[in-house]
Amino acid sequence: MNNAITLLEAVNLALNHALRNDSDVVLLGEDIGVNGGVFRATAGLQATFGEHRVLDTPLAEAMIAGLAVGMSSQGLKPVAEIQFMGFIFPAMEQLVVHAARMRNRTRGRLSCPLVVRAPYGGGIHAPEHHSESTEALFAHIPGLKVVIPSSPQRAYGLLLAAIADPDPVLILEPKRIYRSVKEPVTDDGKPLPLGRCYTLRPGRDITLVSWGAMICETLKAAETLAEEGIDAEVIDLVTLNPLDIDTLLQSVTRTGRLVVVQEAPRTCGIGAEIAASVSEHCLLSLQAPVRRVSGYDTIMPYLKLEQHYLPNTADIVQAAKQSMEAL
Repeated sequence: MNNAITLLEAVNLALNHALRNDSDVVLLGEDIGVNGGVFRATAGLQATFGEHRVLDTPLAEAMIAGLAVGMSSQGLKPVAEIQFMGFIFPAMEQLVVHAARMRNRTRGRLSCPLVVRAPYGGGIHAPEHHSESTEALFAHIPGLKVVIPSSPQRAYGLLLAAIADPDPVLILEPKRIYRSVKEPVTDDGKPLPLGRCYTLRPGRDITLVSWGAMICETLKAAETLAEEGIDAEVIDLVTLNPLDIDTLLQSVTRTGRLVVVQEAPRTCGIGAEIAASVSEHCLLSLQAPVRRVSGYDTIMPYLKLEQHYLPNTADIVQAAKQSMEAL
């Protein structure tokens, strides 16, 4: 298939491929079967593969995560959906205390090859529990990979890689761009490597780093900066844990400047970790302080104020210009 499809359709395509080619893959979650999920990411899969492969569960996130841990420890490859990231907290005990520690706890005798998918982030005029960006909470957990695709191609390849991974992977899908971004995706079953950044736009003057839906604003900011003679390199972080810090350090060593863009609240975010790592390893290369563009340290507001909370292209351009002005 080479027709342009959405990120949401790419997720469905990858799940279809995994179910079709690996009898150990099982999907489970709230309303994912008959209804195809809230966003229809699993639409049509239960009709194709049956109720024993695509399971509708009760509204019980702790149970969903617990089932996934049990299934994975006994040879299955469960892909569990949490309806919204804001509902994932009841599942944290299973993910943090059991899934992420299974390999270490059993000294490698058991692994936990499970995937948890969750729509995350703001921008769709939903209540606060449906719009959170708390990825840093999970990126802090050893043994749990955290992946955020920002395009249909990356969503397809990264999801297949996550399903094939012998350890637990949390995939956060930026719902703001579920249907707004399209590109051709070939259903060839080829995974993309986890733990690697992607340079989406090369540049020489400044490095812009982001992930998820904010990649769209970051790329637009780079275009605006180019019109003013500033050549910005744009890097899509993709995997938050493990972090491909080497790619970031190589870029900042060349450009001497860094702006990190995150939708999440500012304090203790992924941007702070990147800023600290770059300062530790690239201090003598930096020509300006590392700048962060982020959401606020508040609860995500309701829809009338949502766009005031989310960083925008102008915010990124301003931060980049301030960095360029520093001597």
